[in-house]
Order: sequence, then structure tokens, then C-alpha cells
Amino acid sequence: MEIRTIPHSEQRYETCGDYWVDENGVQQVRISELNDWRYEVLIAVHEIVELSLARQRNIDEDEITNFDVNFEQAKGKGECFGEAGDHVHAPYRKEHFFATNIERLFAAELGVDWFEYERYVDALGSKK
Repeated sequence: MEIRTIPHSEQRYETCGDYWVDENGVQQVRISELNDWRYEVLIAVHEIVELSLARQRNIDEDEITNFDVNFEQAKGKGECFGEAGDHVHAPYRKEHFFATNIERLFAAELGVDWFEYERYVDALGSKK
């Protein structure tokens, strides 16, 4: 597994965390560079938990990525809101919810204000 932070503008689509298996079979995780190292760690943990559960449950990564890309396009047109993984039709909804629960618990232990963190991450789309 290779985990790297990158400028938000270099994400494959409008997201602060992304994962896929590359052509060599290496699990890749990309996290947007943020103003607080704890935010980056929280997103990395979320992505690792989500990808692990999706892999265990044989949820296709291409299906996840396609859903996310389509969701973000619809979101950009004002046709939906929130996070792709929260959507009732997300193929990884259960896995996303579990990852978010772990992320919230870890945020509390790191002393991160969840609402401030969410506001910051939500605002990334307007900065891209």
C-alpha cells in the first residue's frame, strides 16, 4: 500500500481521499494536502477502513470510482449534495458509514472538532 498526500487540485475527481489498485497490484491511497496533519490522518484512516471493507466484501473499485465521479458531477449541477458514500445508492454505503464512525472516534481522540473539520473539508471543492 502506498499512501501519499497531494495538492487537492491533483485528485482524480472532486474528493479529498481516493484509492485504487494500480497496474502492479499496489493499493494506492491519495489524500489532499490540508492545513492540519490530523485532518490528513483522519482522511487516510477513513480511506483505509473503507477500502479494506470494500475489498473484503468484493465491491469493485471501478464501480465505487464511477459512482463517486457521477455523484460529484451531479453535485456540481446542484442535483445532489453531501458525500457520495452517504447516498442511498452508493455501492459502498455500509462500508463508508463504518469508516466514518471510526474517523469520528479517532477525531475525538486527536482533539479535532468534528464540525470544524467537516466545514474545512466541505469547502475544498470551492478551492479547486
